[in-house]
Amino acid sequence: MRIESKLALSLAIGCATATVVSSAAMAQNYPTRSIRYIVPFPPGGITDLMARNVAQKVTTTFNQPVVVDNRAGGNAMIGADLAAKAPPDGYTWLGMTITHTINATLFPQAPYNFLRDLSAVSVLGSLPLVVVVNPTVPARNLAQLTAIGKSRAINAGSSGNGTPEHLAMELYRQITGVKATHVPYKGAAPATISLIGGELDFIIAALPNVPPHLKTGKLRALAVTSKSRHPLVPDIPTTAEAGLPALMITSWTGLMVPSATPPEIVKRIHSEVAGALKQPEMVQKLQEQGFEVVVNAPDEAQAFMASEVARWGKVVREANIKAEIGRAHV
Repeated sequence: MRIESKLALSLAIGCATATVVSSAAMAQNYPTRSIRYIVPFPPGGITDLMARNVAQKVTTTFNQPVVVDNRAGGNAMIGADLAAKAPPDGYTWLGMTITHTINATLFPQAPYNFLRDLSAVSVLGSLPLVVVVNPTVPARNLAQLTAIGKSRAINAGSSGNGTPEHLAMELYRQITGVKATHVPYKGAAPATISLIGGELDFIIAALPNVPPHLKTGKLRALAVTSKSRHPLVPDIPTTAEAGLPALMITSWTGLMVPSATPPEIVKRIHSEVAGALKQPEMVQKLQEQGFEVVVNAPDEAQAFMASEVARWGKVVREANIKAEIGRAHV
């Protein structure tokens, strides 16, 4: 029996060693063919912008094409499901966002488990949201908007039910107790048009949608939801400066792979992507597009995404938000 046990143990050790060597060899030679970078949104959004910037740079360093594949639909779950079920070999990447951490609670019957079936490589970048009002609203700062919202009912628009903009509005309502009625739209553009037209009192909008309307005076910005002021709108105070530090939200985008991807390959992907994002010309280009570049280790990114699932799950449950399948716009 002892001989058989020793033989079994030797075989087990041998198999484990072979697996480690095989994974290390794969990582050393990786990649040997093109990489599919799934973006579960239409072209032009922040996830698509970041993915194309990264893909262009990493294609050069890997000497293999990194091909962006837009798979929009199902509140960004169609593309995420494709990535979750792809072979865990490093040749399928997923561009993901805060939307996916919200979906984890909104869609408990999703065909994949966000935290179990996908593993983080890194958060890549973030942008703040901006609290904006129609100029006819007599609020020059966030405290005045809150006072108005406590004294009477106000209308707040968003780019759709369950979107980051909607969750930001719900968080604002929960923190302050304002009497805000949510008016969902099919996208950021129609919500912004309605705000300009006076049908809404305020929206909490993604930063890229705001500056042109601020310059023309069609909208007034009260606060940005980031830790520090943003260089695209340097005169706009943060929510912390405006007295609401709990209203801190960033619309971020990150990179994930199927959860069984060998750690050595995850490290290789992280190394190349992080290197690309730290290059001065890349930082400048992304800042001009409104991004703050964020690079963290895979375990740190995974922990952050888990914390976002918990944070937004609480907001969804307290606001009793119900899922609506549609097109997410991030």
